[in-house]
Amino acid sequence: MKNWYKYLSVLLMIYVIIAGFLIPLKPGIQSFSPSKITIDPDKSSYLKIKTYNTHFQDAQQNKVWLKLPNDQLLRDEKVTILSQNELEVSFYIPSTLPDFNPQQDALTLIVENEIDGYTFYPDAVRVNDVSGLMTNRNEYHDISKINQVESFKFPYRHILHETIRNTFFHVAIWFAMFILLIYSCYHSLVYLRSKSLVSDKKSASATTVALVFGIAGILTGSMWAKYTWGTFWTTDIKLNMSATAMLVYCAYWFLRASVSDIDTRARLSAVYNLFSFVTLMILVMVIPRFTDSLHPGNGGNPALGGEDLDNTLRAVFYPAIIGYTLIGFWISNIYFRYLTLKEKVELI
Repeated sequence: MKNWYKYLSVLLMIYVIIAGFLIPLKPGIQSFSPSKITIDPDKSSYLKIKTYNTHFQDAQQNKVWLKLPNDQLLRDEKVTILSQNELEVSFYIPSTLPDFNPQQDALTLIVENEIDGYTFYPDAVRVNDVSGLMTNRNEYHDISKINQVESFKFPYRHILHETIRNTFFHVAIWFAMFILLIYSCYHSLVYLRSKSLVSDKKSASATTVALVFGIAGILTGSMWAKYTWGTFWTTDIKLNMSATAMLVYCAYWFLRASVSDIDTRARLSAVYNLFSFVTLMILVMVIPRFTDSLHPGNGGNPALGGEDLDNTLRAVFYPAIIGYTLIGFWISNIYFRYLTLKEKVELI
């Protein structure tokens, strides 16, 4: 079937939109207080915890743990349920903790029940450096005691929260843009070798769609930055380099518009297109890795691996890339036909 990829792209995007917005997030810990506990041998320590998408009032047994760096657990003494997403918990913390350096280490906070499974906040609670004798009031537990509930939900990530769904739009659009630009460079090389104007038009049409995708990626990224960083734009190196790369590609169209001779325009466009792609790779993929950056994948921030992109996200993210790419080729083919008709009209 000639138009199979068109139908596939539509089906994939319907799936991405429905799944991307309707699949819920896993439970997560939003906030807690205090963040530092003063150990008192005669008193318990209290924490107030606010979570997201949990069911404390429906669960039969809610547990809260503090995990030491050696994976041993301290269990709560008492849990008071305030709402579905809020609770207050008391702990007795021994004056001396095994394999724990109060100056460097912090306790990981874990909340769990039989409905939600577990959610954790790494290195959450710090304790004052209080020396003293170990008491037997609180025993240590093995980490295997924690409830695990299997469910198909997107991961909860601090700061990102529900905006993690933008992965299927902002990130996937940029992946599709790169694929279209690689296709465009291929046809630029074909033109330089064969002087085929067909290849020139295919390269130009793919570059046009890729540029639109790039601008859409910057706009969705700017919206994401507003919700996570508090501003639409920052001095972050990745953002500025991405904007610079798009300006380089915008110059590609000023070049095509400024040259009237078809062969000269095609030759200059092919060379500049290859130059632009190399520049894009240096600006976006190389330079940000040599300096600090808030953007994932740069400056030590992880991206697209492990817990940052788990299997539930991949089940929507990869189809989104394929869907956007197929739509990009679809639009590119329409624009190629337009350029062909325009050229015929101009030659009449």
